[in-house]
Formats: sequence, C-alpha cells, structure tokens
Amino acid sequence: MKLMKQFRFWSPLVVFAILSLFYSCKENGKQDATHAFTNDLIHETSPYLLQHAHNPVKWRAWSPEIFEEAKKENKLVLVSIGYSSCHWCHVMEAETFEDEEVAKMMNENYISIKVDREERPDVDQVYQTAIQLLGQSGGWPLNAITLPNGKPLYLGTYLPKSQWNEVLQKVNTMYNENPAQANSYADGLSKGIQETNLLEISSAFEKLTKEALQIGVENWKPEWDRDLGGDLGPQKFMSFNGLNFLLDYAVLAKDEEALKHVKNTLDRMANGGIYDHIGGGFFRYSTDPEWKVPHFEKMLYDNAQAVGLYSKAYVVFEEAAYKDVVFETVRFLNREMKNPKGGYYATLDADSDGEEGKFYVWTKEELKALLGTDFDLFANYFNIQKSNVWEDDKYILHTSGNKKAFLAKNAISDAGFIALKSVWKSKLLQAREGRIRPNTDDKILTSWNALLIKGLTEAYQTFGEASFLNTATTAYEFIKSKSYSNGKLLHSYKEGSKQNASFLEDYTFLADASIQLYSATTAVKYVDFSRELTEVVTRDFTDDATGMYTFSKNQELISKIIKTNDGDIPSANSVMAHNLFRLGHILYNTEYLRKSKTMLTTLLPRITAYPNGYAHWNSLLSNLTYPYFEIAVVGKNAEQLVKALQEKQFPNALIVGSIAESEAPLFKDRYFEDETFIYVCQNSTCKLPVRTIDEALKQMENF
Repeated sequence: MKLMKQFRFWSPLVVFAILSLFYSCKENGKQDATHAFTNDLIHETSPYLLQHAHNPVKWRAWSPEIFEEAKKENKLVLVSIGYSSCHWCHVMEAETFEDEEVAKMMNENYISIKVDREERPDVDQVYQTAIQLLGQSGGWPLNAITLPNGKPLYLGTYLPKSQWNEVLQKVNTMYNENPAQANSYADGLSKGIQETNLLEISSAFEKLTKEALQIGVENWKPEWDRDLGGDLGPQKFMSFNGLNFLLDYAVLAKDEEALKHVKNTLDRMANGGIYDHIGGGFFRYSTDPEWKVPHFEKMLYDNAQAVGLYSKAYVVFEEAAYKDVVFETVRFLNREMKNPKGGYYATLDADSDGEEGKFYVWTKEELKALLGTDFDLFANYFNIQKSNVWEDDKYILHTSGNKKAFLAKNAISDAGFIALKSVWKSKLLQAREGRIRPNTDDKILTSWNALLIKGLTEAYQTFGEASFLNTATTAYEFIKSKSYSNGKLLHSYKEGSKQNASFLEDYTFLADASIQLYSATTAVKYVDFSRELTEVVTRDFTDDATGMYTFSKNQELISKIIKTNDGDIPSANSVMAHNLFRLGHILYNTEYLRKSKTMLTTLLPRITAYPNGYAHWNSLLSNLTYPYFEIAVVGKNAEQLVKALQEKQFPNALIVGSIAESEAPLFKDRYFEDETFIYVCQNSTCKLPVRTIDEALKQMENF
C-alpha cells in the first residue's frame, strides 16, 4: 500500500482533544445462480466498483442524493475509496467486505458508498486531505465515516476485520450518544480542509530569481539518496516531475551534482525490479530502497511520463539503454493497455490468480527449462542467485547495471548481446503470455491519456519514430471524439458508462498535450484547441480568492479543492500555469504571461521550501529565470528544420513552425515563398533571420 507524502501545510484547527474519542488504536439485488449477494454496484461500469458488486455490503455508487437520504434517516455514511489494481483494497474486500457479519453491522448502521478514486479524484482528494490533517499517512483503501452532510468523523486506511468491527461500533455509538460533540469535531476538521485552500495572491515578480530556484534545489539535496538514487526512504517512488525538473535545471545551471543524481536515479530505475525487463514498462513503486522489489501494479500515468523523461534524458546523456526503455515501454503500452480504437486503459492489477506479482516472477526451474544452456549467462546478468530469492523460491529480474563488465567477462560483443537478450525476452514473454493475466481496468481517463499523448510526442521529437506521432494523434482524436462535446471534457470514458464528471486536470493536461503536438507538427488545429480548452478553464474553474483554479467546476463536496502541490502527476494548476506561459509566448498574449507569473509568485514560498512537492512549478521558475527562447521557423521546409531543432532538446525554448503564410504573431510577415528562415527571439524581440541551425545556435549563445 503506497503511503502518500505528508501534506505540508497544516491548519491550526487540526488537532482536537476529541480525537481520543476514536480510541487511537433497499434490499440487496436479486440473487442469481452464481452469487449469493448482488448490490447496486452491479449497474456500474468501473471495474473497481464491479469487484464489489457481489459483496453482502449494500454498497452504492457516489451520489450527492445519498447524503440527502442520510439526513432524512439520520444515518452515518461510510465512504470507502480505492481502485481496481490496489492490492490492499483486494485484501480488505476478501477479509472484511465479503464477511456477512461485518456486512450486517454496516447495513444496519451506515449507508455505504464505494468510490473509484480514478473516476472521482475530487472525492478522494477531499478525504485524503482530511486524513493528512490528522497527521496520518493517506493511501488506499481510504475509509471515511462521515456525518449525513459528508463531514468526516473517522478516517483510516486498511484495517483487518477485528479492528474494522471495533471502529464501526465505536463511531456509531459515539455519534448516537453524543451527536453534538460529533458535529463539533466534524465541523472543525472540515474547516481545516477548507483552510488548506487559503493563499495570498502575490505579484511581487522581482522575487522570481535564479537565487530562489537555487535555494529550492539546495533545500532538496539533503533528501537525495546519493547511492541508490531517488529520495531517501525505506521505499522508492518514481518522481517523474522531480527528475524532469532536475534534468533541465542541471543543464541550465551546469549543476554537475544534480546531473549525476538524475542519471544515477534513471539508471537504478531502469536496471531495478521496478522495471519489467521482459515485457517493458514500469511498476508503480518499489517496496524496498534498492528498486528491486516492486509493487506490481502498472499505471498508465507512470509509463506515460517515463516515455517523455527517458526520451529527454537520452539526448542529454546519449545512453542507449534509455532509448531501449522508451521503445520497450511504448511496445508494452500498445500490446497490453491500448483500446483497439486508440485510447489507453488506466491500470493493470498487481495480482493475478490471487497472488501479487505472480504474472511477472520466475522460479529457477522455470528459467532453466525455458533457457536451456543459456540459463547460467541469463542468471548471471539478471541476478538469479539464492541471495536474491523473493518469496517461495521466486525471483524478480533486475540487473547490476554494469553491462560493460558483464560483456567483457563473458567475451560477448554489444551486437551479440542485443541478439541474445532478444531471444531471452522472446522466450520468456511467450511463456508469460500463457499465464493467468492480471486484470485490466479498461476505463479511459482523459488526463492520463493526455500525459501519454505528450510523452509519445516528446519521444517522436527525440527519435523521429513516426509511429510514436501516429499513436499520439490517434489517441488524441479518440479522446476528442469520445470525451469532448460542447466545451465539456469528460474525465472517464467507457462504453455504457454513466460517468459525466470533468475535472481541471483533464482540460489542462489535454491543452498541454495539444501544445506539444503543435510544436511537433506545425498544425495550427492543435494550438487552436489548446487555446479553446484554456478559455473554458478560465471561464469555469477560476477561483478569484486564490488566483488559482478549482479541482472541479461543480462544488458538490464539503469543501472546494485548490490543489497546487505536484504528486505522482503534476498538479493541474502547475500545468495550467505552464500552458498560460507557453500560449502567452505563442500568441503574444501578455495577460496569459502575467497570470502565469502571478500563480508562480503566489506559491513561491512553498516552491522553494518544498521543491520535491512543487517540482513542476520549479520547471516554470527555471523558464522565467533563465533565458527563454522563442524559435520560429517559417517557410516550406519548416517541418524538417523544426524536427532537427527539437532533437536537440533545449530545456528553455519554444520551437514552432509554419509552412505557409500566417497571421500568428510569431510568423506574421515572415513567410517568403522560396525561403525558409529561422527566427531566434526572446520576449518578442528577434534576431535577424538565418537559414541554418548552426547559425541559430550561435545566435542563442550570443543573444
């Protein structure tokens, strides 16, 4: 069970003496021939909700109307949040929610709601904030017992059945015997949730300096694991936001220490058991500090960001292994997570056939039978030694990373090893396909697909692989056709789904991906759509009190949500600030640029104090404090020159092109029929046009 990072900003209301009260420690649907119980979740399409459709608990899907019903019946509401590939969610279901005695207590005293956090991240965010305010680590399953108005009385993650029964009894007794005290406690905690949204808008732009950026990085450095990569801790999480920022910062600031840390982390991730060496792609996180033993679920958002990051890193480090990671990860996504019509599924389960990781691990006997005389060489490379046995004589493949020494010791050429490894992977992948597969959560999330569209486009810009761009545009058109209509962008799509929620992250992430596609293709339709989405966000999500944007348009929860910190994915607000910055440069829109700077300045104290939690904001700070170039290529050969420029991966440059006359500010009056010119600009001030990339590079050096 992944533990979420502690919430850094505490409300003064969050500590209550009343916490001691919590002792710190309709009929079910018609039965059928297969299942003894069927509840309302049978009508849902979410794989997670359907997993609970035959529990004896009378689960219902999230609906504001349920709370009106709870008020009339004066019943507590139990909100249980998880997702389909969550291992500990499965455990709690099997131990507790399938138990008829537990179900009887829940059904008599509570209205029970099951929430798929991937479908309703807003509900999850509110109650995760609440549990963190209490000084506990969040995670999944997250179980919240609330008043009939939705304000939380109890919050906790996984509990075994005996402890869960105790919680149910004590909370229900406390509420019935002392409702005034319960209401007072819940009101205070809810106020604390609301206070996490408080921000003081600042336009002190003079504070946006290189020194502020450097202070943030220096504050982060003591948390780095200089030996094993990543941040220090008993587990290892892949911080794609953080690594992406640090890579750009290291290049801009010529910080060799940061550059070394990024490379060490990328190497450790790619060599460790957290990477699937047979099928490609990354697992969610490592349960140990050495990246060896993963939690075996695979998430679209992780692999989407990995594709973009390793593409960028390939340009900086010229490491062939990074190219392999990108191509193998894309192959995995296309093979195992792609809808036939173009969108990508959300997750693959950690469990298969009732065991975590069973699909991915190997016994020594299996490997010997499959590899024959190659086994000893394979075992040496992938660490199949007794000291590395995992559970029940099973092994998780990982490498030492010292391929050069391995090849020298075994007198194998690079080309020979590539061929050998290809044979190994083919044999093991074929054998693995005969196993019982992990379940696939086949809903298609707009925001996560947008992350992949951007990652694939970045990979295309690095490697020139046309299939990457084709895949990105197919996914883009899928999302537009299935999830966008009349200015509304749905968060989750699945055939037959009743979901109609939309969130800030869907608009901002897809707008971001559209800008990336525009830069890669020169097609104006992409920047037009990005601007359209940005206008919808401005109209429907603006929060005047903070200068930020709300998590959702409709405020049906106990508190609005203004999420600014970056987590496993960048915050929608930080992506919006980036979009305003880039669109501001493309369109010469000074209001967009000012808004972006205001958002950044408002959060600057948090950004410098907690850079690992605000890494994507720090990327924007680096854009503003180091020279930022607008490179416009105009003429019939613009596409080729744009592609060549983008392969160099400038950390602080917007590269766009036009193959025809255009009224867009960067291209206006710059098209000549028989010429293609490169214009190198800063803040709308441009050097004289040049014809070659070498000339443009010299202008950038001497601007």
